[in-house]
Amino acid sequence: MKDKSSALHCSFAVAAVFLGLYSSFAASTDKLPAYKADLSQTSVSGLSSGAFMAAQFQTAFSASLVGAGVVAGGPFYCSGSAYPVPPSVLVATTACMNPSLSAYGPPNPTLLIQLAKAFERTGAIDKLENLKTQKVYLFSGQADKTVATAVVDQAAAFYQLAGVPAASIKYIQNVDAGHAIITSNTKDVVCADTQAPYINGCNFIQSQDILKHIYGDLQPAVAVLSGKIVAFDQSEFIKSSYTSMSSDAYLYVPKACEAESCKVHVAFHGCEQGATKIGNLFYGTTGYNELADANKIMVLYPQAQASSGWFFTPLNPKGCWDFWGYSDPSNPLAPNFYSKTAPQMSAVKAMLERLGQAKN
Repeated sequence: MKDKSSALHCSFAVAAVFLGLYSSFAASTDKLPAYKADLSQTSVSGLSSGAFMAAQFQTAFSASLVGAGVVAGGPFYCSGSAYPVPPSVLVATTACMNPSLSAYGPPNPTLLIQLAKAFERTGAIDKLENLKTQKVYLFSGQADKTVATAVVDQAAAFYQLAGVPAASIKYIQNVDAGHAIITSNTKDVVCADTQAPYINGCNFIQSQDILKHIYGDLQPAVAVLSGKIVAFDQSEFIKSSYTSMSSDAYLYVPKACEAESCKVHVAFHGCEQGATKIGNLFYGTTGYNELADANKIMVLYPQAQASSGWFFTPLNPKGCWDFWGYSDPSNPLAPNFYSKTAPQMSAVKAMLERLGQAKN
């Protein structure tokens, strides 16, 4: 009983971590440039809250994407799986992280497919059948005590029920990793640990594993980057004071993409991994850019930010992406965080549309 009480206490601590206020930072003076990107070859990935975000972005905009990487995350609309309880931070931090703490158990992929079909009928998300042609990469570290393997298992089940062929799903569960995105850098956190900045050295580069699965045969990663990191004013795409997104975001542009039309990959950081917290560690050292550089892929790094207090809405003190509804506090019984018109989702989609526009 003591163990369960302690675990429940930890769950509420994590819940507090996930909540936060919107606050502003000085915006970059640069607007996101247009690059005439090939948006028909767009993909997404993320860690933890970023993984949940990747899964819901992929499903909501399935007509526009070719694949997703979900590292330590669960299925689309996971926090809505505890029927009849509405999505909430409590569901998100129990059923979607540690199902042993939830009265409803792990996410229910059968229910989630039914709900997704209902959203599809209203036009809130694209047609689920689009997922059948996509590639999916899933990962659960054996030492991850933050998001249980049972949750990632249900993400796999969701994609299977949606008709994604088994050959298109790569699910890795045999690495003794903590809750982190994985690199081959021995200077990063020890593989089996879970600690900030949640970038662990486990002898392979996970970001590159994701890109290779989604896009197939790729040229080897470069040792020296040809391109540049573009910092841009993300705030022009933010249409709600509840979005909990930073003013600045980042884009890696290979040199070839200055003249040619390139693919785009969106990489969602996890909680406590935004640039305002860890600088360039996520967008500069996790390995995406080196493989993208060699294969004419731009990498977009949108940024969520932590709040600066505890008394206003939305609560998000650890800078997590929204997968339970903090960005829609006006409608707690049916929050709009998962749809194409949701504040964070529509902001990132607008960034992609800018990248696809012709250069001036």
